[in-house]
Amino acid sequence: MKLQKKTMVLTVLSALVLAGLLGWAFAPRPLEVETAQVTEGPFETTLEEDGRTRLRERYLVSAPLGGRLSRIALKEGDAVQAGEVLATLAPALSPMLDERSRLEADARVETALALLQRADSRIGRAELAQQQANADLLRTEPLAGQGYLAPSRLDDARRAALAARSELDTARLDREVAHRELAQARAAVAALRGPDAGRSASAFGVRAPVSGRVLKLHQTSEAVVALGTPLLELGDTRRLEVVADLLTSDALQIPSAAVVRIDRWGGPGELAGRVRRVEPAAATKVSALGVEEQRVKVLIDLTSPPQDWVALGDGYRVGVRIVTRSEPKVLQVPVSAVFPAQPAALAGAAADNAASGPSGAAASAVFVVDQLRLRLQPVRVLARNTRQAWLADGLQAGQVVVIYPAAALRDGARVQLR
Repeated sequence: MKLQKKTMVLTVLSALVLAGLLGWAFAPRPLEVETAQVTEGPFETTLEEDGRTRLRERYLVSAPLGGRLSRIALKEGDAVQAGEVLATLAPALSPMLDERSRLEADARVETALALLQRADSRIGRAELAQQQANADLLRTEPLAGQGYLAPSRLDDARRAALAARSELDTARLDREVAHRELAQARAAVAALRGPDAGRSASAFGVRAPVSGRVLKLHQTSEAVVALGTPLLELGDTRRLEVVADLLTSDALQIPSAAVVRIDRWGGPGELAGRVRRVEPAAATKVSALGVEEQRVKVLIDLTSPPQDWVALGDGYRVGVRIVTRSEPKVLQVPVSAVFPAQPAALAGAAADNAASGPSGAAASAVFVVDQLRLRLQPVRVLARNTRQAWLADGLQAGQVVVIYPAAALRDGARVQLR
């Protein structure tokens, strides 16, 4: 009898132990999750696109008269000064001077004179614009210092003064180019009408219209060239700009004089830039997937010191990030923490506060970790970029949220921080 009672007790204890082991084995385990904190800080939205550098001014040097071109000793990248001899031309054969040749030479001189007069007029307009911009700046600075004008008005006045100065420099450069072209046209007339016309004459030097670098050689070997044959291209690599092709729908979001950050240019750090102009005309382009797109060119000025991007040249590929919106301090979470959730799935008061779209679209929500338990929290997203989402309400700075939430997560579930 005692043996039977002892056996029964052992059996019951074994059953209880087995039941406990089975319950422990099949009990739900806390899910491991990755977390991040809700923060307050600066927030930006940007448009990212590939761009390329190009010279703001390019000059094509062509043969001012026909003849035998000597071999050009210059190479791509060589620096030249204004007025320096780039190539020499000599008569290939004794030309037969006719009335048409004389008229064409005279027309070239008249054209060069007209271009010079137009350059003088442009200089006059540019000087007046600079005087007006400087006067506006002198009036704006004391008013802004006294608080009567916004700082942005002072920045606009300074940018206008810089733009007027740059326009005046460009106009003076065009005047110098016109002087050089007039000298070349007159030299061509002298070569045709001089005492050496009709027989072998001395070499004629083709001179550089501006200071810069050789970008491309069109004629490298000695050859007989005709009037107007392209010889080489010149440009000042210190006057670079960046061109980016954007979708027209994206270009409409760019504010005036938007800040640009230039990366992936091959050098250390980022370069600063500013949008100068969005061109008014778009063009149809076919994407790599074969889709027709309407794209427009956005012109960007480099505002970083020239010594920071001295290695850049014409036609280099860069990455541009155009800032379309900037906020100094907002509530934000990693964009990987926000996910869509139907309002019906949000429990209790959370469903009442869910921000749904105008047509019943899914609301946004996050999982908040509170004492190792999940709480489904609806949020209202105002904007987002590639890394952060700007929240209007629903959370507080310092709270912990789950990033990359798995589909198995549920409201109230126990979790373990990974």
